[in-house]
Amino acid sequence: MPAPSFLPSHSHRFVIRLLKLLFLFTLLASVTLAGLGVWWLQRPLPLAPAALENQMLDVEIVPGTSARGVADRLVQSGVQTPPVLLFAWFRLSGQSRDIKAGSYEFAPGTTPRALLDKLVRGEQALRSITLVEGWNIRQVLQAVRSSPELTQDIDGLSMAELMTRLGYPDRHPEGRFFPDTYRVPKRSPASVVLRQAAQAMDRRVAEAWALRAPDSPLRSPDEALILASIVEKETGLERDRGLVAGVFTNRLRIGMRLQTDPTVIYGLGERFDGNLRRVDLQTDTPYNTYTRAGLPPTPIAMPGWRSLLAAVQPAQTPAFYFVARGDGSSQFSTTLEEHNAAVRRYILKR
Repeated sequence: MPAPSFLPSHSHRFVIRLLKLLFLFTLLASVTLAGLGVWWLQRPLPLAPAALENQMLDVEIVPGTSARGVADRLVQSGVQTPPVLLFAWFRLSGQSRDIKAGSYEFAPGTTPRALLDKLVRGEQALRSITLVEGWNIRQVLQAVRSSPELTQDIDGLSMAELMTRLGYPDRHPEGRFFPDTYRVPKRSPASVVLRQAAQAMDRRVAEAWALRAPDSPLRSPDEALILASIVEKETGLERDRGLVAGVFTNRLRIGMRLQTDPTVIYGLGERFDGNLRRVDLQTDTPYNTYTRAGLPPTPIAMPGWRSLLAAVQPAQTPAFYFVARGDGSSQFSTTLEEHNAAVRRYILKR
C-alpha cells in the first residue's frame, strides 16, 4: 500500500494561488487608497465661486454640532467636497470629538489637514473693536452697536438692564469701560466686549489705587476713577496730565471747588451744542463743579491708564489754577491774579 501524499492537489494549488492574488490585490488597493488619501489631504479643498470671490470661506459652527454636522455645514458654506469624505477624514483622524464650535474663516488653498487642525485648535476668526480714551458711555455704545462684526444682544436695554447683564447691577455705566482694543471671535455678542472692558477697568483701577500717594485726598477707588476721568477730558498732553491732577488735588485738599468745564458739559448732556455759556456755569446740576464742591457723583468719561496714574500720583505743584493756551497745552498759576492774567492773555484776547 503506497504512503499517503501530503502534496496539494491541483484544486488546492488553485485556491492557494487565488488567496495570494486576493492578498496582493487587497494590499495594492490599500496602498493605492492610502496614497490617494495622503494626496487628498495635501490638496486644496475646492471652494464655491462666492468664497473664491471673497477670498475667504465663512463658516459658523454652533455648539453641540456633531462631526457629521460639521462636515455638512462646511459643504453648505461653500466647500465643494462630498460631506461623507470630510466626515470620514474627521473620524479616521481620531479628532472628530475635538472639533470646537465657533466662527471660522478659511482662505482659498486650505487643505483638509489644515482645515481640521484649525477646527481642533479652535482658531476662530477674530475681530478688533477699539474703545477710545475720553469717550463717554453714549459713544461706547454707539461703537459697539454699530459694529457689523458683533451679534447685537444689548439693543433695547436700559442702562440699568445693560449693567445687570454685564454682571454689574446698581453700578452707573459711565467711565466703567477701559479704553483699549479688544479682539473677540467674529459674531461675538456685543455684551462680551463690554464685559471684557468693564473687567479690564476694574483691574486697572485696582492697580492704580494700590499705587496712590500716601497723602492723596481721594477716599476710594471710585473717587480715583472720577478724578481720572476729569483729567482725561481736561488735557491730552502727557506733560500736563500730572499737573492738571495736581491742581485738582490741591483744591480737594482745601475744599475749593474744582470749577472744571468738562463736568458742566457732561451735566448738560445732549443739550450741549458746543458752546459753553455763562448761564451754563451758573445753572446747578449734580455735575456742575462751579456750583458744588468736591467731585461729581460719577465719572464723566473713560480714562486711560495715564490719567488713572496721574489721579493717584499727581505732580507736586503749588498751582491752583490752569487755563488752556490754545495749542493743547495749559498755563498753570499759583494765585488768582496770575490766573486772571493768563485768562486775559490766552482766552479773552483770542
